[in-house]
Amino acid sequence: MEPRLSSKGVYSISVVAELTGTGQQNLRLYERRGLLEPERTMGGTRRYSDDDVEVLRRIIALLDEGVNLAGIRRVLELEAENRQLRRERAHRPST
Repeated sequence: MEPRLSSKGVYSISVVAELTGTGQQNLRLYERRGLLEPERTMGGTRRYSDDDVEVLRRIIALLDEGVNLAGIRRVLELEAENRQLRRERAHRPST
């Protein structure tokens, strides 16, 4: 089964920087801080997915609201937990 296009790393760092209007150094920083985890080719080149671009847009929006990187990390963690809880709740039999 083919992975969803959105989860497959297809974009280079330069393309993602252009798509989002941020610098390549920012992308590297966000990766070092654990905010993004792009795929890597066998040669070590970063490959970003549509999902990564969506997360990056969320990071940029939070930065624009004045949230620091540590706060952004926590917001992203909490949002992921909420999505997981909603999925579990949706699959739970009703009582």
